[in-house]
Amino acid sequence: MTEIAKRLVSSPVVPLVQTNAPGTACDSTRALAGGGLTIAEVVLRTPAALNCLESIAKTVPETIVGAGTVLTMEQCRDAINAGAKFIVSPGLDDNVVRTAQDDGIPVFPGTATATEVQHALNLGLKTVKFFPAGLAGGTSMLKALASVYREMHFMPTGGISASNLEDYLRLSSVIACGGSWLTPAAAISNGDFAAITKLAREAVAIAKSVRGV
Repeated sequence: MTEIAKRLVSSPVVPLVQTNAPGTACDSTRALAGGGLTIAEVVLRTPAALNCLESIAKTVPETIVGAGTVLTMEQCRDAINAGAKFIVSPGLDDNVVRTAQDDGIPVFPGTATATEVQHALNLGLKTVKFFPAGLAGGTSMLKALASVYREMHFMPTGGISASNLEDYLRLSSVIACGGSWLTPAAAISNGDFAAITKLAREAVAIAKSVRGV
């Protein structure tokens, strides 16, 4: 079992980090770790996202950091060079998947349909992102997909919050849930990192109540 898999067993939640300031990204990641979440996904949605990822990789060793919203093969390479230990995409792109695989980096492409899940399976993947989870059918759709693709595990993201986290984690096919509710923009802009730690602890508590880990 990889270190990422081990951590997801104990804390099956992957928070998204989005900021244009490396220092803030590191503070947010430390706050998440303080609440028990030591895997974080830096989304490539700001001009300095790669700088943020690199800063976390270098200065927050307790956290395994990956890159999210990876859209192209070039972005995938840049993220790996910046220190990403895993790659997440909103959609399924063969070039992104193969670039990560060639480097031995775990990759979780986004899927929303049976066709995409089947394609991912035939690319050699055992875990995929399910996105946007809420709009793509939520837990009902995941149950349907899991009944057919029994070897596949899912990481639903999009529309996940503390209010429905338990529903998703009760599905055995769900390895973890991703979400931005753990790093609210207001808390980050106000420097309220204690609020982020509190949200992380709440998520860990929910996970433990469901899975007993």
